[in-house]
Amino acid sequence: MTNPSPLGRRARPVPTVPKGDVLGTYDSYPEAQAVVERLSHAEFPIKQLAIIGNDLTTVERVTGRLTYGRAALAGAVTGLWLGVFFGLVMLVFSPTTVTITTVVAAALIGAGFGMLYGIASFAVSRRRRDFTSTHQVLATNYQIVVDAGLSARAHEILSRPDQKR
Repeated sequence: MTNPSPLGRRARPVPTVPKGDVLGTYDSYPEAQAVVERLSHAEFPIKQLAIIGNDLTTVERVTGRLTYGRAALAGAVTGLWLGVFFGLVMLVFSPTTVTITTVVAAALIGAGFGMLYGIASFAVSRRRRDFTSTHQVLATNYQIVVDAGLSARAHEILSRPDQKR
């Protein structure tokens, strides 16, 4: 039992790795996901399952060189969307005085400020990071863990020949 906090609420539970029997270990997430789908189609209580990724690795894939032009374009696009958002908010809350022209003007102003911000932030950090990239967290393998009391039932379902619906 947890001790209540001073405000009368229970403290948040500490995240833990699910415990139970390992149904299988798979090289990719889609393989593990397919096994869970199979158990789901067999009316297995899938709330008792967990997919655990092991040996996590962060992968940063370099996608290109960052130049003033790319920084300006990225900033302009972000600013454009922000301008459209604010223009639509103005249109919704004061529809009598705001027209579609105001939304377009807000979008253009947003794109201009976004472009200036993109150029300025690139100029400040130019020597430290002048490339673009994407980040991913990947696992070496994925284990499906099931509550120990349901392990035999899950193994029995998975041992049946795969039947497509």
